[in-house]
Amino acid sequence: MTTIPLPQSAEAAETQVRRVLIYRLGSLGDTLVALPALNLVARAFPNAERRMLTNVPVNVKAPPAAAILDHTGLVHSFMRYAVGTRSPLELGRLWWTLFRWRPEVLVYLGSARGVASAQRDARFFQFCGVRRIIGIPITEEMQTNLWQPEHQALEPEAERLTRNIASLGDARLDDPASWDLHLTPEEQAHADAALGSLAGKLLIAVSVGTKVQSKDWGRDNWRTFLTKLAVLYPGYGLALSGAPEESDASEFAGDGWRQAGGGPIVNLCGKLTPRESAAAFRRARLFVGHDSGPMHLAAAVQTPCVAIFAARNKPRVWFPYGNRHRVLYHQTECWGCGLETCIVEQKRCLTSITPDEVVAHVRAILG
Repeated sequence: MTTIPLPQSAEAAETQVRRVLIYRLGSLGDTLVALPALNLVARAFPNAERRMLTNVPVNVKAPPAAAILDHTGLVHSFMRYAVGTRSPLELGRLWWTLFRWRPEVLVYLGSARGVASAQRDARFFQFCGVRRIIGIPITEEMQTNLWQPEHQALEPEAERLTRNIASLGDARLDDPASWDLHLTPEEQAHADAALGSLAGKLLIAVSVGTKVQSKDWGRDNWRTFLTKLAVLYPGYGLALSGAPEESDASEFAGDGWRQAGGGPIVNLCGKLTPRESAAAFRRARLFVGHDSGPMHLAAAVQTPCVAIFAARNKPRVWFPYGNRHRVLYHQTECWGCGLETCIVEQKRCLTSITPDEVVAHVRAILG
């Protein structure tokens, strides 16, 4: 389905729209890469109530979209459902909720799950009474991260999303304002209080955790890396960030920093909300972490990232957006596998990345 032409100027028509439904599933990173698209939707429909239909988190480490989008003004409220449900009762409730609200426009920011899946979604939303759908990927081109010859790499996911809704205007992907989380003074103050004496010091932020086994670089690698880093940057403090259950792994890695005589260290795991974590990353000169939600948080607040990627996804698609970052990605024969648990190859693409390689990328940014 494509956008239905309107009889008046597009700009005038959009300002008259009063109810816009945004469809976006996923967790922390998925929400963050959609920020430019969400900003574009807000500019295109400035007078509309914008509600997001999103999923109930399937993992305790995966914060809901509201945890990121609160205070941004991009979305006014949320509707949630369990992805993949086949319950007639649950689907009926969802249908009735949408039918009763009567969205005038649906902006589809779903992931690429195949043309057949997109067509099925289109039929469901039409059944709910939605007459105008924008961005639903019903062609292979809309499903695909395109090859960009000028970069000799694939299109970032943030760019694919905005390309599919380009009828709404320019997404301004390279403008920091398109990624702005609009952190509140209270969130920034809470982050500074958690950082304590580190708030005014040179700071490196590190997140060693991940909810996916195939993305985990390993505790020993992190400890060795932080040991080397402490020797090179004795004037820096270290902020460890992550979910509560990642606190022990962070402490284990942080012991390398301490034993090498590194500067002051604070473990923020479980102490800050995702938005407060972003406020803490904003104070850092550098963020180092896995392909993860915290990495995308740091990139959103314009903090340079050194990101350690498994080859489970295709290169560049999920890299932190922008040219200030440095990414370690070893493209093995099995790249693009999509595995959440890697047994056969024993995470060869990831474990072949050495602490010295990561240190070299840090030095390229910090000097």
